[in-house]
Formats: sequence, C-alpha cells, structure tokens
Amino acid sequence: MNLSLEEANTLARGLREELEGLDGVEVGVCPPFVWLPAVCSIVKGSKILVGAQNMHWEKSGAFTGEISGYMLKELGCTHILLGHSERRHLFGETDSMINKKLRTALSMGLKVIFCLGERLEERESGKTFEVVEKQLTAGLEGVGQEAIPELTVAYEPVWAIGTGKNATPAQAQEVHSYLRNLLENSCGNEMASRVRIQYGGSVTPENARELLAQADVNGLLVGGASLKKDSFLKIAFTALERVRSPI
Repeated sequence: MNLSLEEANTLARGLREELEGLDGVEVGVCPPFVWLPAVCSIVKGSKILVGAQNMHWEKSGAFTGEISGYMLKELGCTHILLGHSERRHLFGETDSMINKKLRTALSMGLKVIFCLGERLEERESGKTFEVVEKQLTAGLEGVGQEAIPELTVAYEPVWAIGTGKNATPAQAQEVHSYLRNLLENSCGNEMASRVRIQYGGSVTPENARELLAQADVNGLLVGGASLKKDSFLKIAFTALERVRSPI
C-alpha cells in the first residue's frame, strides 16, 4: 500500500525506459489495485509483466470490496500474488482460502506467485520445514500436475520481511532445496524443475547477487527495494548478470 498515482506512474515509466530490450530475465510489478489501470497502460507492449497483490476465489458475485481474477485479466494482469505473509497473518487468510484462490487463478490462466514461509518463533523452535511443507501441500491440494509449472513459489521467511533482517544465502538455499524436493516427490523431477522458487525477505541490491548464486534460488520477490527505480533496476541487472555468467 505504497506510492501515489504520480509516483507509481513515474516508477513504471522509468522501469520501462531502462529495461527496454532486456533479455534473459523476467521483471514484473504488482501495484495496488487502484493503480493497475495506469501501470498496465504504461508498460503495455513492453516486457514488464504486471500482477495483482490479491484476488477473491469466486469469479463474480456479492463480495463487497473484493476483486475477481477476470477483472484483473481484463486490465492486463498476467500474474497474481497469493498467500503473502501479510495476507496470512494480518488478515487471517487460511491455507484453505489460499488454495481456493490459487485453483481459481490457474483455471483462469493467471500465473500464480504462491508465497509461503515461517514466523520467527517457528524457525527458532525448529519447525521451518514442517511449516513450509504444510503450506505447500495445502496450497496445492487439488491442483493438477499439468498446472504445477505455471506456478512460481516464493519463500519469504516472515521474520525477514521489512525487518532489515535477511535469511543468509545458505538458509535460503536450504529451504528452497527442501521445497524443490517436495515438488519432485509430488509431480516428478521434470515438472518440479520447471517451477521457479523465488526468495523474498528484505531483498536489496547488496544481497541480491549472493542470494541468486544459490542453486535453487531462481528469482527474487522484492519488497521495499522495488519502490525506488534505482534499487529495483540494480536488482534486475544483478539477476541478468547471474543468467549470463552462471556459477
């Protein structure tokens, strides 16, 4: 819930100009609902992807204050962010609710960025793997194997979001590898290898390179650093360097 309309437009224009012709990585933005029409219009025809931050699981109906996937698609959104920790912990979204949203989004052809991660007390009590396995399993319940590659899984340790704390690259890789193994057990190596697993949690231009150097970190879900053009671009070009010069 950041930026005025003018600020959002300026950021979108700046990203479009600077990322023109960028090949090798995908860059997307997820503005607040009210700025989606303007941002979609600005980046239309470019390679910048646009997603929304949430949606309802019903396609239409009497759900005051909610937004449907069809409305988002009509605006030009191709992606949807679901299960973000703030939706889970501030607004009470359950695994069941997130699963219904996820299945509806996939049925509409939206590409889902599916967020999961543990709280500080869960990490400190050694429950990280238990928590992320439960969230992944519940979130994907009823999802056909053919739809799995349309997912991006975003691991965001709740204790590292907006706190200035960051999971070490080794901690991120450990959880990402665990998630990859769960996907392999569920749908096979070939399908699992096509799922991107992003890291999110106080991502900055300073830590992006080391995070992206990890074998199972396929991208970054950027929070505060995405609100300023220069820091966002530094992260995007760091990702490009990673693609061009693989470890």
